Amino acid sequence: MSDIFKSKFNRRGVIKSTMAMMAGGLMSRYELEKAAAQTEPAVKNVNLNSSPSTLKITDMRYAIIVKPGPSPCPIIRIDTNQGVYGLGEVRDVGGYQYAMVLKNRIVGENPLKIDYLFQKIQQFGGISRQAGGVCAIEMALWDIAGKVYNCPVYQMLGGQWRDKIRIYADTTESDDPKEYGKRAKERVAMGLTWMKMDLGINVLEGMPGMVMQPAGESKWELRNQPHPFMATEVTDKGIDRLCEYVAAVRENIGYDMPLSMDHLGHIGVKSVIRLGKAYEKYNLEWMEDVIPWYYTDLLKQITDASPTPTITGEDIYEIADFEKLCSIHAVDKIHPDLATSGGILRTHKIGDMAFGYGVPMAMHFAGTPVSCMANVHCAAATRNFLALENHSLDVPWWQDLVNGLEKPMINRGFIKVPETPGLGVTLNDEVCKQHLKPGTGYFEPTPMWDDVQSIDDATFS
Repeated sequence: MSDIFKSKFNRRGVIKSTMAMMAGGLMSRYELEKAAAQTEPAVKNVNLNSSPSTLKITDMRYAIIVKPGPSPCPIIRIDTNQGVYGLGEVRDVGGYQYAMVLKNRIVGENPLKIDYLFQKIQQFGGISRQAGGVCAIEMALWDIAGKVYNCPVYQMLGGQWRDKIRIYADTTESDDPKEYGKRAKERVAMGLTWMKMDLGINVLEGMPGMVMQPAGESKWELRNQPHPFMATEVTDKGIDRLCEYVAAVRENIGYDMPLSMDHLGHIGVKSVIRLGKAYEKYNLEWMEDVIPWYYTDLLKQITDASPTPTITGEDIYEIADFEKLCSIHAVDKIHPDLATSGGILRTHKIGDMAFGYGVPMAMHFAGTPVSCMANVHCAAATRNFLALENHSLDVPWWQDLVNGLEKPMINRGFIKVPETPGLGVTLNDEVCKQHLKPGTGYFEPTPMWDDVQSIDDATFS
């Protein structure tokens, strides 16, 4: 006899007998109601294959997927003593070590204590990829919780605002504006309803009179030096050339759909403002990451002067830094990457915070379907969400890395929000193994990460 049947049978028997006793004057109504209440199950809607109170994390392992575009992408798996496991993902191009160094801090814990465990490990996160381990673990914990309580992650965040998630996509660059426009048109033919183009001063290389910058700069300067210290400005001639690219895209996709822009290059504040004014007639949805996000006053200067909206956020970890930007409207929109911004719950909280300041939220993403579905659940439950990035539209096997979803996963520019427990996906082992990073294994034992690597859990005395 099943537990559920026993519960119903026992309750029916108790109520029947107590009703008879009440009719005979042997029990009061209060005593009857108390007796009936005691027969109710203590916990409802729970996966009968698990016992939440005794659930423990027993292991954490990883597999590293390599794909075209931002890669590699480490997927982690958190195992428990009851056979329920959770999947998470370190942000693309981040190291699996960011997650594995935290293994010893979560093994033995109850994975359903999500906020407790997040507080326990959050100090080991940081800006950009440094947060990848904390966020991967947080995703996997939510996956476990959904499976245990038999509900999708979005429901545990407060429920849905939408049942499908809009995707926007990058368009690969070209030195030829006409080719750029052609590629954008192909994206529209795929059914996308939101476009983004990468367009920076790199397309002006080798053209005299386009960009003013010192000669002989090192690779470190070109890649790692913040924009205000590069002494790089775009000339009027350069701006005119860049506008040819934007015009070509608009000619091919029209003005009925949003068009965003990224990767302007490490140019000065004044050049960004001038570009923002030049792009006004093309009605861009945003210019992305125009300067590093921590120069809040300079961002506000750009946002106030530019008729083209601004956005930032993919490298921000702390919610306080997002609030600083939103509270003074230093940018028009925010753009967290859930695999950097603290995972599912904190990104949802970031969205709610931004909504209070009247700031919309798009979401940056470039990984595998595991992290994608974490984003989908967060977006479904967050009111001011706009659109979710995807870098793998041209990777035919990307969606085949997972099972459990309707295919095609991205259908006419949208991903359907699953109603299945947890994140709603399992790994397709066969396909994943075909795309492992050379020389790495597939969720092999990780005893080398069992011991504490550093004693630095207490951040205050």
